Amino acid sequence: MGTTSIVIAGAGLAGATAAETLRSEGFTGDITLVGAEPHEPYIRPPLSKAYLAGSEDAAAALVKDPGWYAENKVDLRQQTSVEFLDPPGHSVTLADGTKLGYGQLLLATGASSRRLDIPGADLQGIHYLRSLEESSALHSALAGGGKKLVVIGLGWIGMEVGATARQLGNDVTLVGPEDVPLGHALGTLIGNQFADRHRREGVVIRTGMTPLEFTGRENRVEEVVLEGGERLPADLVLVAIGAVPNTALAKAAGLAVTNGIDTDQSLRTSAADVFAAGDVANAYHPALGRPLRSEHWANAIAQGKTAARVMLGQDAVNDDIPYFYTDQFDIGMEYSGYFPWATAEPVIRGDLDALEFIAFWLREGRVVAGMNVNVWDVQDDIQDLIRSGRPVEAVDLSNAAKELKSL
Repeated sequence: MGTTSIVIAGAGLAGATAAETLRSEGFTGDITLVGAEPHEPYIRPPLSKAYLAGSEDAAAALVKDPGWYAENKVDLRQQTSVEFLDPPGHSVTLADGTKLGYGQLLLATGASSRRLDIPGADLQGIHYLRSLEESSALHSALAGGGKKLVVIGLGWIGMEVGATARQLGNDVTLVGPEDVPLGHALGTLIGNQFADRHRREGVVIRTGMTPLEFTGRENRVEEVVLEGGERLPADLVLVAIGAVPNTALAKAAGLAVTNGIDTDQSLRTSAADVFAAGDVANAYHPALGRPLRSEHWANAIAQGKTAARVMLGQDAVNDDIPYFYTDQFDIGMEYSGYFPWATAEPVIRGDLDALEFIAFWLREGRVVAGMNVNVWDVQDDIQDLIRSGRPVEAVDLSNAAKELKSL
């Protein structure tokens, strides 16, 4: 292991976690971590929550202290990127023309905000949220309150930013084509609970609506024009309509790419000695029996660790149960499980209207997903139920007198 050179393309959470794991597992060879941003690797959840609100600084989002990389002989190359990959030659070329050979390569190139291509999309005041700089710009615009923010998107980022902006004293309108916010992930019943909490705080939600145009004066957005002609006043707009995996490098190199870079359950791509992890990886998941691409931070950590261990010759597989969390107003939530089965009616334990409950989703009598809302210290039990695959009666899941450990 001592003389092998490993290059990691992408200095986000997955890439940094892989570098850390390589060192902690005893790898003594060269590690080059290449990232386009000027910052040390950081996590993204605070960008729509605490960092956006101004309650945490950028240092709180860092994966490792800035000095860790030099101390552990990780060559962190910032403000550059891998522009060309030559799998047969086992080499990459950076944007500045530097050519690096590798024994093994990890593609952790992440994802980019999906852009909204409608008239007026290039007006000033239209924001996206994927980086520290973008979160800082959005915070600067919202921190003083009194602004009219229109959020395009009823998913996690849109709802989190909407809550944060409202708490900063701004008028917020959420817009999306869906019938229910978060309905794609949580279903109608629970999605409506989140929506109602936003409405009680004064957030306006316009479901079943698609923006057709942004209009403004002096190159600055002033209105969002919806289908049917309705015009929403806007001092600023956040477009939060999802993310697109950064697969251009892999495609150009001839790797198999569908919804992300295709990998097996050990995160190997179709090219020898090339792995993929994090938002960009369309990784086979043995519990699902099919590929799954996840953009949540827990997945980036899990896959970064798995890829590093496989590169070191260990028998590791990508089998972590997907996990994420959200904070919106006084709602604190954790979720574990598999979205493809989360559209069925959930089993509720606790008080749904008081927003203190656990929800379970079943498939063929087995728990495949579970979330806790303002109920804590139950995630281990939820994950145990999912991982075990044992049959559980819905009546027992809903009975708060029965301990989850006993089911």
